[in-house]
Amino acid sequence: MKIDGLQFDEKGLVPAVVQEADTDEVLMMGFMNEDALRTTYEKGLVTFWSRSRQELWTKGETSGNRLRLEKIYFNCEDNSLLVKARLEGDAVCHTGNRTCYYRELEP
Repeated sequence: MKIDGLQFDEKGLVPAVVQEADTDEVLMMGFMNEDALRTTYEKGLVTFWSRSRQELWTKGETSGNRLRLEKIYFNCEDNSLLVKARLEGDAVCHTGNRTCYYRELEP
């Protein structure tokens, strides 16, 4: 696991975009710290750092809609992650939508 080269922000976080592994559909975006990354690899389930609760949370702990880890990529500037995962369930978003990106911004 390559953590040493990642550029975490001043709070020790790095943004992580999650895509469905088979379709590349963008499901959600969250933040990870080193513990979240380690936990994700250890459990095989995508885990984030909750900025509001100040704790680790594994997606699907309460809803049952889990994200099974496939691969994690990092960008050319070492400051963001792309997580490929398989959705186990119907929805990722807390609103009940499949993806958190279900609204179009109108100009």
